[in-house]
Amino acid sequence: MGIDENVRTGRHCVFRMHVHLVFVTKYRHKVFADRHLTRCEEIMRAVCEDFEAELVEFNGENNHVHLLVNFPPKVAVSKVVNSLKGVSSRRLRQEFPELVRHYWRAQRLWSGSYFAGSVGGAPLSIVKQYIEQQNRPL
Repeated sequence: MGIDENVRTGRHCVFRMHVHLVFVTKYRHKVFADRHLTRCEEIMRAVCEDFEAELVEFNGENNHVHLLVNFPPKVAVSKVVNSLKGVSSRRLRQEFPELVRHYWRAQRLWSGSYFAGSVGGAPLSIVKQYIEQQNRPL
């Protein structure tokens, strides 16, 4: 069996973990233009590197962004999300003063909630079947 190029290795583990994240702007305000999303991607890519994670894919619309992040098992998804949202909010509001006018009271770019879904690998039914078919000792 060959080694999948998407499989990563740590000191004591071999892994391939991806999460699909969606962040929406506070109050769903339509604030992003292409230049905002381009800079947001750069910021989020740098934050992911700090966590030894990889931003595999990024895109968005005027009021939300989608990220596909490959991350190591030693990192909690909630920690990555907290940093991604916090750093990007702060930097985008500093670099683009026009964003501040939408949030003069809240002082936050992102809604407090987010979507996180695990992705990749085999469908759950196949994994379940594989586990059921293991040779359990008598």
